[in-house]
Amino acid sequence: MRPCSSEEILSRVEDAGLNASAPPQQRWIDGWLVRFSPGKAKRARCVNAVSGGRLSLQEKLALCQQVFDQAKLPLIVRLTPLSQPLGLDAWLEAQGLRAFDDTRVMVHNDLGLLAAEPLPVGVSLQRLGHAAFAQAIGQLRGSPLSQQQAHAQRLELSPVPFEGWVLRRDGQSLPLACGQTAIEADMVGLYDVFTPTESRNQGWARKLCAMLLERARHRGARLGYLQVDASNRAARALYGRLGFSEGYSYHYRTMAEQVD
Repeated sequence: MRPCSSEEILSRVEDAGLNASAPPQQRWIDGWLVRFSPGKAKRARCVNAVSGGRLSLQEKLALCQQVFDQAKLPLIVRLTPLSQPLGLDAWLEAQGLRAFDDTRVMVHNDLGLLAAEPLPVGVSLQRLGHAAFAQAIGQLRGSPLSQQQAHAQRLELSPVPFEGWVLRRDGQSLPLACGQTAIEADMVGLYDVFTPTESRNQGWARKLCAMLLERARHRGARLGYLQVDASNRAARALYGRLGFSEGYSYHYRTMAEQVD
């Protein structure tokens, strides 16, 4: 395979992120991928403006609104540098849709440079099934049961295979850190990396991420990607120390006053 340009890499990363976040509740509307899962992840309950289509923006947005109304969810549109048509973000702002959740997509171009640290005695890496992982991360985040169930369903039916992992001390049920990987071709995505309050600032998330990326590299992955809230400077710094750099940003727009 020939080397990819930076634009091609970011386009592939965007495709991989869409594939990994695919819920069973989705449909196409004139070139826009409309997702309406009841889960917590906004990537699985938003409009992704993949291509321009043929309808007017007003007509297309109205059709999307009908889908979200039927699902009893607020209409959310996700905007990236690849969103179509050009000028969509400004048009949505003019329609009264406010911007929120500035998110950064970070990319690691060479996982061969990573070396995982050995775990201390009494700490082990454990794999969880989809339902168990969705329950574990949901409980840590305080997510309601309906969102935990929707998360488990999305993982089980995902077109890209997920693996959920936790670091635990022997004899303890509360994880030190948890996270997931989704491997597609030569790319691996990190998802749902979380450290409970009691275990923060001790390096557990860094150890977990390095181990998961190394495992993926042994299975053929050479490039890593992840999404992180722009305001989470501690996480962005952690990923930077692992060798990730910012590839592009995205945000959401909605007319709803509040989005859970």
